[in-house]
Amino acid sequence: MTFIRQSSPHTHSGARVQHLMLWVLAALLPGLCVQIWLYGPGNLLNAIVLALLCLGFEAAFLALRKKPIKTALLDGSALVTGALLAVCLPPYCPIWLLITAASFAIVLTKQLYGGLGFNPFNPAMVAYVILLVSFPVQMTQWPIAETLRPESVSAHNVYTALHAWFSDYDAITGATSLDVLRHKQGYTLDAWLNQQAIFKQAYFAASGSEWVNLGFLCGGLLLLVKRVISWHAPVAFLSSIGVLAAFFYDGGSSQSPGSALIHWFSGGTMLGAFFIITDPVSSAVSPKGRLIFGALIGSLVYIIRAWGNYPDAIAFAVLFGNFCAPFIDFFTLPKTYGHTQAPSAKRFFEP
Repeated sequence: MTFIRQSSPHTHSGARVQHLMLWVLAALLPGLCVQIWLYGPGNLLNAIVLALLCLGFEAAFLALRKKPIKTALLDGSALVTGALLAVCLPPYCPIWLLITAASFAIVLTKQLYGGLGFNPFNPAMVAYVILLVSFPVQMTQWPIAETLRPESVSAHNVYTALHAWFSDYDAITGATSLDVLRHKQGYTLDAWLNQQAIFKQAYFAASGSEWVNLGFLCGGLLLLVKRVISWHAPVAFLSSIGVLAAFFYDGGSSQSPGSALIHWFSGGTMLGAFFIITDPVSSAVSPKGRLIFGALIGSLVYIIRAWGNYPDAIAFAVLFGNFCAPFIDFFTLPKTYGHTQAPSAKRFFEP
């Protein structure tokens, strides 16, 4: 008699990778639309090119590995990686930078480790860090939002973006609130925010980043409502930043590390909270582990912003969190199905 072997009983949500990736792409649209409104069509053109590049690199490397190509391309993971890179990279960067970013993300970080589900680090963040360290000039050429916001998408801006792909472009760049926060350019942060903030509030972010972060916040809330992601990592991430910012804030002097609102709505905070640290492959697994994972990354983001060498710190903190994720999972083991207690980690150290 033949017996059928089955694994332990599990419930199935019916969710597929392709379905979840489509929701992530949809949730990225509000933030991308705000970027287009503020900076012109550069990020949209980047998204289109990076989508094609990521799909192309994935197909080429799968062919070299003699793996099925159609299934991997249709799961949407390469498109999500391209979309994340598109909203992270400056809107008027040269096209060779996009090619480099896609190759590092797909080939170096994803396919060389075995493809989807095997990469220990977030592909988009690995590519971003490598580009930021290797090409700091091109990676910091963000345009001034005030000069582009009323124009929206125009033929002139399309030409500007296309021209920028083939030349170094830095004519309309300016300081962001995190740049001022890091370098303390001879005046208080609050005084600069009073001049630059669209909300005209000294304690808020500026240079358009507040609107971009609100767009990604709306998309992140959509992911929470649709249960594509859990609340643990984003809440812990934002809470740790807020607690540290509130503790060290001194009212906006020239030495102030900035208020909680400045840190929440500047740089890539909301993008990191809802789209980066919630990556199911490179983050912690258990609910308790995700709380620790999010709090760790949020604390590192604030520390690097306030006392480190880079204005923003999302990518660096995320990669460090990815490195720690297996250790966090090791010490936050959930209860095994059918047991009343979680297995003790001490037994793994016993001979």
